[in-house]
Amino acid sequence: MRKTILILFFAGAVLNCAAQKKDGFKPEIKTGTNTAQPFLFSLNTLTTENPRWNIHYSGSYGERTNGQFGYDGLGQQFGVKGYLGSRFTLYATAAVGFANSGGITSAEQAEVIRDFLGGKGIAGFRLGAGLGLSRDWSNVGSAISRITASFDRTNWRMLGNLRFEKAFDKTRDKLDFISSFGYQHRVSNVLYIGFEALGQDLEGFWEKDEAEGGAKVMIGPSINLEPNHSKLSFSISGGPVFYATRSQVIPSEAIREIGSTASGNGYTIRALVNFNLHR
Repeated sequence: MRKTILILFFAGAVLNCAAQKKDGFKPEIKTGTNTAQPFLFSLNTLTTENPRWNIHYSGSYGERTNGQFGYDGLGQQFGVKGYLGSRFTLYATAAVGFANSGGITSAEQAEVIRDFLGGKGIAGFRLGAGLGLSRDWSNVGSAISRITASFDRTNWRMLGNLRFEKAFDKTRDKLDFISSFGYQHRVSNVLYIGFEALGQDLEGFWEKDEAEGGAKVMIGPSINLEPNHSKLSFSISGGPVFYATRSQVIPSEAIREIGSTASGNGYTIRALVNFNLHR
């Protein structure tokens, strides 16, 4: 009898402890995002709460797209991104393309962006602007300016970019316009799912001789994985590429997210692995 009572008492104590542990357990809930680069076609700024310095590798595959990240064949990009303090973000990349038709080419770019509204923490609204330089696949240099806007909450985030580019070549457009937008919703503590949209060479809507073949549009799904307590994060996005307008000019080799070919629509898929140097 005593043995039975002791067993029942012990079982009750174990169940009580288990219940207390369950009630006291609180899963780690992130407030905002700590990913350095959650989107693939839009650039976000960093804050003091983000990972300070990161390096990333991205690969892409495209058909009938040509260009930097929509390269007709396999494209690769290496980059570095870091917080410089005082709401400044540095972003620099070097891309290498292996064409289906043979040959290897490269392109580089670097930008510095500052948040003028927000930027002191991850959550909330941020508005920034920056300047940079690039060298494209044909060794033509360009000046870059970019406006960034983002809004981060616990369970969702969105980001938009407006990029202006002035190539130092008389055969190029006077000014190129590129816009992008991304939205992601948290479906678990480590996984975000959403979409990205990109409008490229939008000057093609009012310039009949647009130098990259016309205005192009891409929209497709976006996935970001941020494992807890890991230095790595992963993103993938892509989709069909459509021509909104067409010009009869032979496309240049300017750095473009979804390419610059003048024949047919296509698609591009891009994946990125980011490594945080300080986590």
